[in-house]
Amino acid sequence: MAGNLRRVLEALLDGVVVVDDEGAVRQLNAEACRILGTSSEAVAGRPVERMPGGEAFAKGVRAVLAGGASVVENELALPRRFQSDLVVDVAISPVADEDGRTQGAVVLLRDRTIGTALRAVESERAQSAALGRMAAGIAHEVKNPLAGIRGAAELLGRRASGERDRDVAELIVREVDRIAALLDDFMIFARGDVLRLAPVNLHRVLDDVLDVLATDPLGARAQLVRAFDPSIPEILADGDRLVQVFLNLARNALQAMEERSGTLTIATRLRHDHRIELAGERLPSVVVEVSDTGPGIPEEARAHVMTPFFTTKRTGTGLGLPLARHFVALHGGSLQIESREGHGTTVRVSLPLRRAA
Repeated sequence: MAGNLRRVLEALLDGVVVVDDEGAVRQLNAEACRILGTSSEAVAGRPVERMPGGEAFAKGVRAVLAGGASVVENELALPRRFQSDLVVDVAISPVADEDGRTQGAVVLLRDRTIGTALRAVESERAQSAALGRMAAGIAHEVKNPLAGIRGAAELLGRRASGERDRDVAELIVREVDRIAALLDDFMIFARGDVLRLAPVNLHRVLDDVLDVLATDPLGARAQLVRAFDPSIPEILADGDRLVQVFLNLARNALQAMEERSGTLTIATRLRHDHRIELAGERLPSVVVEVSDTGPGIPEEARAHVMTPFFTTKRTGTGLGLPLARHFVALHGGSLQIESREGHGTTVRVSLPLRRAA
């Protein structure tokens, strides 16, 4: 009977963790071992809190053991030591004896990471489309009046009799040109798919970005670190757009460390467990992380950093991050930001491993 039960547990698509009445781990099935990054033998007899990943749901286990009622938590972040967090649904149920006394608990873990990532990608695509419609409307309403203002300022400058009046007219022309340049950048959101796809060596792209930064005064003050995964093959992408993406992200990181010297790290890795759906295929992903040791993003600003024209810097247009996310979304990928005040910022770009036919 015990052997049959073991085979049933191993056949389940959900992770199963069995604990006794004291909260000590007794058994894990194969899916639970994968999710938690451990083995049943390695954690047998340990308190659930001391099992890898166990801290995330240990409080629920203790509540079930104490009160006997089931606990369900959706989309719980499960920290992992060397990879990004997993997103799991957790259901914890008591195991009772014939008299109804709680003898332990069973924890079910359902991996929702891929679904959450797919929703993030779809959300980014939808937001890019909405920005495109907004950009087209703004450009239509603003560009014609701007042209009239510029023409009038040039005419006033030619007719001005004094140097002060000419200076004012030239200032108006410069400011109009600056606004027009911002509109041109913003109009990128309205131009649809402008990618020129070709086989791209991602590490060569990142090397080019770091070479450019090394000549920048901000880059000269920071330590630039490469942590590249040599197993990543060429991907089908627009190399110029990727340069723009990672140059924007890296410059943001350097500017965040402007007040103090720090470290800018660009790391890559290939992930077969995190797949991106593109044109009906679920492709492995290539992850690029741009990390700094700056002060982090203030909590009140984190929800707005992807909003066009929002910026926390003294100078800047507030278009760098939205444009970066736009080009990543056009590639079918996603861009996420992790930041804590006082602990730096990491921007994680996930791109589908699309290969040339």
